[in-house]
Amino acid sequence: MATGIPKKKKSSKNSIIELKYDIKINKEDLLQSHYSCYTDIWRTQDNAFNKLFYGDNLDVLLYLLNNGYKNTVNLIYIDPPYSTSSVFVNREQKVAYHDTLDGYDYIEFLRRRFLIMYDLLSQTGSFYIHLDERMVFPIKIILDEIFGVCNFRAFITRKKCSPKNSTRTTYGDISDYILFYSKTKNYVWNRPYVAWSNEKIIEQYPCIDEATGRRYKKVPIHAPGVRNGDTGKPWRGMMPPLGKHWQYTPEKLDMLDAAGEIAWSKNGNPRRKVFFDGKQGIPMQNIWLDYQDFVNQSQISTGYPTEKNIEMLKTIISASSNKGDIVLDCFAGSGTTLSAAELLERRWIGVDNSQESIQTIISRLLFEEQSYGDYVIKRRSNSCSRKLTKCAFQIFAIEKDKNNIISYCNLNK
Repeated sequence: MATGIPKKKKSSKNSIIELKYDIKINKEDLLQSHYSCYTDIWRTQDNAFNKLFYGDNLDVLLYLLNNGYKNTVNLIYIDPPYSTSSVFVNREQKVAYHDTLDGYDYIEFLRRRFLIMYDLLSQTGSFYIHLDERMVFPIKIILDEIFGVCNFRAFITRKKCSPKNSTRTTYGDISDYILFYSKTKNYVWNRPYVAWSNEKIIEQYPCIDEATGRRYKKVPIHAPGVRNGDTGKPWRGMMPPLGKHWQYTPEKLDMLDAAGEIAWSKNGNPRRKVFFDGKQGIPMQNIWLDYQDFVNQSQISTGYPTEKNIEMLKTIISASSNKGDIVLDCFAGSGTTLSAAELLERRWIGVDNSQESIQTIISRLLFEEQSYGDYVIKRRSNSCSRKLTKCAFQIFAIEKDKNNIISYCNLNK
């Protein structure tokens, strides 16, 4: 694989590509917008930190920003509508949410929320957004404007389902995408790893050291770029390849060779031995194959449309936050982010404007989910064991929307 040689260059104000359109509001006007005030209408435990809001998330984000949450949220993950021009229903065929915005209306809808979320993030905070191919590229341009290109961290491709047969005129659509940004260069990062398999060990470390019996792989001992210091001088009578330099000084290379960590080819070309150490596993890459959506009836699910794999959320939350940190999901949907945050001992704030979403989240946090294929509606008993035994949360709503969910809350206290 070709490796580019980085060149230092002056940053330019014109280096960011900007989208311009008529309905694009400036941030100062947005932050002065009137927003609804929210009141606590129900809680599972006194002084519960975790908060679930029922209402427009733009109002809620402004409310949080003006009520002590500026620069305090450590991680934001959102899975917003994808601009599909569709209406989504849950397992009981009740409308869960409408996804009808498109074009610049959709872009500006998200952009206004991004601007506030940016101010809510702490200086070490991170932001993830889950999208499909329809809008991921224009939204990346908007996020580059807000977070800065320098704070873009990853473009993750997730395999969302098994191969499809609808490939007569194009390739099968089995992926969606996650954009990962940090607020600053000093962000929380707990590097995630994937466990080694025997097949992967043999594939990646095919050689066996005769002296120790340990597995190793061979890697070059040179790197791109010309150097005028010791790493650009001859070693053992040979120069590094044209346009490259040694990764180590000649003295260090002598030490590695004496320790048996240099492999010599029949033609006398040196490469370094990197020995297998499987304690940590394989660092995760930006293609995720193991977090598919629900594919069979034996899996446990809330039945909410577009519910995401909880193991994927656990990975994101573990990588980009620490215990006790605040995790925000303002498109909470089925509550997967909140449930994962609870299980990983993070504090959380959830927001959604769908009554079906709020009811799903309450049930999820208090009771077991049903299997994916269980379409029989059963009345829940108050004697049900709580899935998350330490879970404690408050529910908030604006005054006019209280009656939409308060009866459900009272039923399940």
